[in-house]
Amino acid sequence: MTFEQDGHQGLAIEEQGGLRGLTVNDAGYPGDLAQLLKEGEATLQKAHRRLGGGRSLEGESIRLLPPLPRPAKIICVGLNYADHTKESPYDQPDYPTVFTRFASSLIGHNAPIIRPAGSEQLDYEGEMAVIIGPGGRNISRGRALDHVAGYSIFNDASVRDYQFKSPQWTMGKNFDATGAFGPAFVTAEELPLGGKGLQLRTLLNGEVVQQANTDDLIFDVADLISIISEVLTLEPGDVLVTGTPAGVGFARTPPRYMQEGDVCSVEVEGLGTLINPVSR
Repeated sequence: MTFEQDGHQGLAIEEQGGLRGLTVNDAGYPGDLAQLLKEGEATLQKAHRRLGGGRSLEGESIRLLPPLPRPAKIICVGLNYADHTKESPYDQPDYPTVFTRFASSLIGHNAPIIRPAGSEQLDYEGEMAVIIGPGGRNISRGRALDHVAGYSIFNDASVRDYQFKSPQWTMGKNFDATGAFGPAFVTAEELPLGGKGLQLRTLLNGEVVQQANTDDLIFDVADLISIISEVLTLEPGDVLVTGTPAGVGFARTPPRYMQEGDVCSVEVEGLGTLINPVSR
């Protein structure tokens, strides 16, 4: 986990006794996650051992950040669960619907998602995120999963009236403090290959509003890496946000949007729970 304590960024791992880690001011700090991903798997493993020997971190004294606070690329995929496409005003595409987020929109676990003053249509979207390790271009599907360093959770909170102002979704997907990401970075070997078979649930004020399995992805992780890398070079630390299932607020009757005071949680099996209150 990436965190901040007394104004200093650090890395931590979760053990039975709680969080242990180091900040940039501590001897033995291994570097931030972005740098570790560039250096490769052996460096990640060495950093894990070093963090395990770090100091115990008091939960009240730290602020969790996104695992990668400023990734070079955040590549999101829309309409990647058939049930979500059916509830939307779109036909199911036969090629991934790709859009981008920017790092300026990111927040971490427990940080408030900010509902914009000019909109009443702040929606939730629980998703599994993929974090790229070794980079590459024109990656074959058969080798694609070799380029996955790990996984995390994303809430692609969307401002629907701005999203649907035009055919391009960028504006509604990039309001400040709407891209919740974290809390943990879980390495690929800790999960089923390709992040398959994982239960995903989104809860709004404790009520389940989305429920799916990552087996239901139309374009799975290997597909996405191979197809996207035909166009652009993937780099260590890039984030792929794989899509949301049915149950989003705008598709409900009546629509159900997030309000000030709500709490939205996204659970992905093996990855933990991402929790964010909603504020103005």
